[in-house]
Amino acid sequence: MRLFRIATVHGPSWAKEEQGGLRLLDGDPITGLSDTRETVELESAKLLCPVAPSKIVAVGLNYRDHALEQGKPVPEEPLLFLKPPSAVIGPGEPIRLPAWAGRVDHEAELGVVIGRRVKDVETPEAANAAILGAVCVNDVTARELQRKDVQYTRAKGFDSFCPIGPALAVGLELGRLSVECRVNGERRQMSSTAELIFDPVALVRFVSRVMTLLPGDIITTGTPAGVAPLRPGDRVEVEIEGIGVLENPVV
Repeated sequence: MRLFRIATVHGPSWAKEEQGGLRLLDGDPITGLSDTRETVELESAKLLCPVAPSKIVAVGLNYRDHALEQGKPVPEEPLLFLKPPSAVIGPGEPIRLPAWAGRVDHEAELGVVIGRRVKDVETPEAANAAILGAVCVNDVTARELQRKDVQYTRAKGFDSFCPIGPALAVGLELGRLSVECRVNGERRQMSSTAELIFDPVALVRFVSRVMTLLPGDIITTGTPAGVAPLRPGDRVEVEIEGIGVLENPVV
């Protein structure tokens, strides 16, 4: 099931995909949802970022081919860094390139959304139960600053450097989903979550041993090979099977 967060005259509202349209819902996915009678057309709906995370826990070099293209060894355990919530934007919102930051790349990623407060998760079953659903994420990166700083905070933390959307997919099997990035219609990245070094369940367990995960938090699972620069005027799309297409202009 795909859940969308949309703008309405009454403020943001959740909706579920139903027969090609959207049925508005009361409540939210964390505390519970109930149907209403009101429907809207998906094509005319203003889509908002589907989550408001307290933190985005990102995982670096989680595809072997991306580690190779970056000239780095395959990690023996997940490589974690944080992206600030202020970097988050929704579908259709512009990615803003800092003029002084040098090369800025796209990174298409599966994002795992946490549905309950968890700490020190011990079993795969408990980790899987903590996953509410999945979203598309573009882990936009100022590549020259990343290499200069060694650590990733500045390179990954600019405002607008974390597009998320277009929907929250619930009940999706995450182990073998296609992951694709296109810029101006040209394919740049293409892989599958089957190629992840550390899968979503393993990542939830690992991260929860470091920090408490809260409802709405996101773990981004890494990007495959093919990262490349973005330029003003580009339109970048991240598409993940079962979730949809996250599209953002670049300015």
